[in-house]
Amino acid sequence: MDEKPPLTLYLAAPRGFCAGVDRAVKIVEMALQKWGAPVYVRHEIVHNRFVVDGLRAQGAVFVEDLDNCPDDRPVIFSAHGVPKSVPAEAQRRNMVYVDATCPLVSKVHVEAERHHADGLQMVMIGHAGHPEVLGTMGQLPEGEVILVETVDDVARIAPRDPERLAWITQTTLSVDDTAEIVAALQARFPAIVGPAKDDICYATTNRQAAVKAIAPRIDALLVIGAPNSSNSRRLVEVGRAAGCGYAQLVNSAAEIDWRALDGIRAVGVTAGASAPEVLVDEVIAAFADRHDLSVEVVETAQERVEFKVPRVLREPVAG
Repeated sequence: MDEKPPLTLYLAAPRGFCAGVDRAVKIVEMALQKWGAPVYVRHEIVHNRFVVDGLRAQGAVFVEDLDNCPDDRPVIFSAHGVPKSVPAEAQRRNMVYVDATCPLVSKVHVEAERHHADGLQMVMIGHAGHPEVLGTMGQLPEGEVILVETVDDVARIAPRDPERLAWITQTTLSVDDTAEIVAALQARFPAIVGPAKDDICYATTNRQAAVKAIAPRIDALLVIGAPNSSNSRRLVEVGRAAGCGYAQLVNSAAEIDWRALDGIRAVGVTAGASAPEVLVDEVIAAFADRHDLSVEVVETAQERVEFKVPRVLREPVAG
């Protein structure tokens, strides 16, 4: 039997589930325990097929619009947040609903409303069409939030009053790219107001920092996450920007392109904030099947953040 080639796997830490994702998944599980199946969820609760399929097997029904939900079953709003019109419509229909919006996304919603109350127009840095962006922009009246995706966009926008602006961001962006866009905004609009604390969430920041730490040691980077997961896609971009010649996003071990990894001696592995650790374990096992594997954890931060689930799920079912 041929000897397995040696390989060092550098495992980024922190990685995987963040507090907001953990809370959102628990909300669906607790709603199913409290009210039984089916429980409806507006949009994927988090962007991960493995997680969504697991909840679907327990009785969660995922829909894209409130119109697809019956009035007499509970509905949960995803971790990405929703426009104000959605809970308003749920209330109009007398629906039972639970908001699983990540508290760090809700923080951005509150910022936007506070600045709007002060008469400022918002500039939001984010990706067009992403549910978090749609939810945040939907907190304010039409036209009160201008979306920019790139530095070039900054030069093209025409705000109502250049002296009365504030900026906010999607929580899952590249830290470095966002800093460039903020600098462009501040150069063009010196009076623009920013958040007291960066909108990019701690988990996004920490996972990107961990990738930067392992990048100099590796020949290839694998990011475990879904193609529609913004924070996972950003990890791939951060890896490439940090010098990884090969950086790839995979849903699971089954998607690894082993031919592309032929001959490598060191690989980095991380996972987006909505990817469970079981998928990381599968990837490590797949490498161990093919290599004489040594695993080194590279930890750049420790996370102890925990968010409580809504009170309605901690109360007994009304009898």
